[in-house]
Amino acid sequence: MMTSDTKPVLDAAPRTEHVLEARSLAKSFGGIRALVDVSFHLDRGEVLGLLGDNGAGKSTLVKCLSGVHRPDAGSILVDGAEAHLDSVPAAQALGIETVHQGLALVESLDVASNLFLNRELVSTRFGWVGWLDKRRMYRQAEEILASLGIRIPSARAETVSLSGGQRQAIAIGRAVAWGRHIVLLDEPAAALGVEQSQHVLELIDQLRSSGVAVVLISHNMQHVVRVCDRAVVLRHGHKVADVAISDVSERDLVEHIAGGHVAHHEGGRPATTERRQQ
Repeated sequence: MMTSDTKPVLDAAPRTEHVLEARSLAKSFGGIRALVDVSFHLDRGEVLGLLGDNGAGKSTLVKCLSGVHRPDAGSILVDGAEAHLDSVPAAQALGIETVHQGLALVESLDVASNLFLNRELVSTRFGWVGWLDKRRMYRQAEEILASLGIRIPSARAETVSLSGGQRQAIAIGRAVAWGRHIVLLDEPAAALGVEQSQHVLELIDQLRSSGVAVVLISHNMQHVVRVCDRAVVLRHGHKVADVAISDVSERDLVEHIAGGHVAHHEGGRPATTERRQQ
């Protein structure tokens, strides 16, 4: 765990308010209403699953929370105070780190440069003119990778030469290493193998144990049940459920997502039928 002023830290101070709260968020793109009156909260050390079918509004919500999009209406509170997340740096300044599906890695840069992207270490030891302190960045990058159990050949390796799973690990590792307060993960285990997916879940557990709050978008109900404390379900931009994971099964979650009863065909493949009005 990093503790110096120039290194990322996982520790967070105790909080008395919800660390993150969304109140009546709305967002439209032309005639498409991506979010409609969505409210939820997130507490310190809590892992919240954000669920829904494709087009439900999950990624739009994460982009509003991370400063990529500005909501058309509603408010976002961080530690009980209204936050104006009008840019990604504004969100990061409040301790919000995000891994989007696109990963946001620069393939022409090496691993260390991606880990320190927009947080480059600069040395002014020999005068007022600063330059990148690559040696210190490489050393600290190796420490970050080792502390998170991320197996990369070297912090000097070019990102373009890495496998898809290794690139995913770098993006997640960057958010985990710098995420001192809130981490937003949009399908972090998508397209990963079983072993790599398990490592992602272990990183999420590490965040929780450090008091960091996590929002996890995932279509994998096994992962959600394994690592989440609570789940919020979106459908067509509306919040339709907010449930404790201890109170539901994987099938219950699928029913919330689908908006109907999930029956099982022969062969164990699920089929969805709408609930009848009583």
